[in-house]
Amino acid sequence: MTTTAAQKRARAKVEYDAFLAACPSRQLLDRIADKWVVLVLCALGGDSGAGRPGTAGPDAPKAMRYSEISRLLAGVSQKMLTQTLRSLERDGLLTRTVTPTVPVTVSYELTDLGLSLHHMTRGLRSWAQTHMAEVLAHREDHDARTS
Repeated sequence: MTTTAAQKRARAKVEYDAFLAACPSRQLLDRIADKWVVLVLCALGGDSGAGRPGTAGPDAPKAMRYSEISRLLAGVSQKMLTQTLRSLERDGLLTRTVTPTVPVTVSYELTDLGLSLHHMTRGLRSWAQTHMAEVLAHREDHDARTS
């Protein structure tokens, strides 16, 4: 009996176990746990104003140009942003659209798969921002005790 591609994917999905060293989902976890990936997903997901004074909260997901993303993500190098965008495109989490203008316009937008991950990264980013003062206090206490 032959197995269809869909049946093979379904069986593999059941067999994925990130606790196993050879599991490909471990590589995916490594990628999506990267701070630049989280921030790019949040930016394209419309979270750029969320949590800032004077902003109402998250906006709708939107396409953004490279320069817009770069300005929003303070501290990211051109090389790191380019690598991050390429890896997200390869994984099917965003699309890269080239418009033949002068100069050429390139924009990035989350796919449905990227939007599904964005909903989770939004919560992670929000948790980090909400609990940062508490974490800093714990670090200070820990460092004082262990010095």
